[in-house]
Amino acid sequence: MKLKSTALLIASLLILAGCDQAEKSAQQLMGKAAESAKQAIDDAHKAAEQALSDATGGLISKKESSGEDNEKTESSQEI
Repeated sequence: MKLKSTALLIASLLILAGCDQAEKSAQQLMGKAAESAKQAIDDAHKAAEQALSDATGGLISKKESSGEDNEKTESSQEI
């Protein structure tokens, strides 16, 4: 009887350790997925800005470089 309880306790500890490892792995994967998504969004944003600049002949990017608009762009990039 004592052997069965010891075996059950050891099995439970192994399962809990496995669950902790699985949770850590899942958190790492979520972190990597979030970074990949952020990078994809940044790349899409840059491509959209470039396409808009190409389509307007650079008129919009010249307009944004004025003082007040430039400050807004800098403050949004800090976030």
